[in-house]
Amino acid sequence: MRMLSTFVLVILGIAMLAPNILSRVVRQRIDTGFNTKVSRPAYVKTHPKVLFDEAHNNSDTSSGRYNPFSDLITSDGYAVVPGLKPFSNGVLQGYSVLVIVNASGPEGRRNSSPFTEQECNAVRDWVRAGGALLLICDQAPFSTAAAGLGERFVIALTKGFTIDPVHHNKESEDDTELVFSRENTLLKDHPITRGRSPQERINRIITFTGTSLTGPAGSAAFLGLGDTAIDVFPSDIKPSAPGEAAPDPKKVSAAGRAQGIALIFGKGRVVVLGEAAMLTAQVALRGFPFGMNVPGIDNRQLALNVMHWLSGLLK
Repeated sequence: MRMLSTFVLVILGIAMLAPNILSRVVRQRIDTGFNTKVSRPAYVKTHPKVLFDEAHNNSDTSSGRYNPFSDLITSDGYAVVPGLKPFSNGVLQGYSVLVIVNASGPEGRRNSSPFTEQECNAVRDWVRAGGALLLICDQAPFSTAAAGLGERFVIALTKGFTIDPVHHNKESEDDTELVFSRENTLLKDHPITRGRSPQERINRIITFTGTSLTGPAGSAAFLGLGDTAIDVFPSDIKPSAPGEAAPDPKKVSAAGRAQGIALIFGKGRVVVLGEAAMLTAQVALRGFPFGMNVPGIDNRQLALNVMHWLSGLLK
């Protein structure tokens, strides 16, 4: 039993009020023993090019905390290229999928958008013409930093983090570890959750402290939040005197929202995830697995299925 709920909530409260402190409080490292080998790669003769954004103060990069994801899809036949330039029509041309994970504003303004209006428009126009976007962000500051880009696709992100006192990982006793399964009906039917065969069918996903989102009419919330889900926000009220305890956080129902949405946009495709650890593999506090490496879940297959849908392998 990890019994980390109270600790995690305290850490997240600190992160919301002072995001730059978080990296000094929570230590995570890549799980170097995680199996990223795909025995039957989806792409053998052709290799769709994936631009992995690393130009916007990203906390997760293809050679950093998202290396397990990068290695996994490379083994599946994708060609991953780090993106070191601002987005433009010229930069995006020739790529099949654009991956953006936890982009943020500059030091001291992490909540601000790292993307210019021209960059947001370039990504929107590129997707509309047939490109595919995988946008992943945790709670604030990352969700607020990505909000402007999300709006181009009618995606609304919250700055709070999401808990569920009912549909969470009972083994860890942590209500920020949300469970989406066929059993609890929060894992919805979609080509991403069905896969190409029974072997690729997804049955159970866990996310690890993220935010909630909504999409436009016609979008598919394949990781849907239940009626008991709650978004937790820092209080709007500030302490009135030095040393005074911070007010309790504000809690709002997250029913009807989601942590994973897929949509068709023009000729292109978009997947937005409201939590980043679900598609990587880390070792966190006290050495426990954190992400795709947790036993008994299908997050590894989710990573592959998301990419297969974005690259058109799944219809």
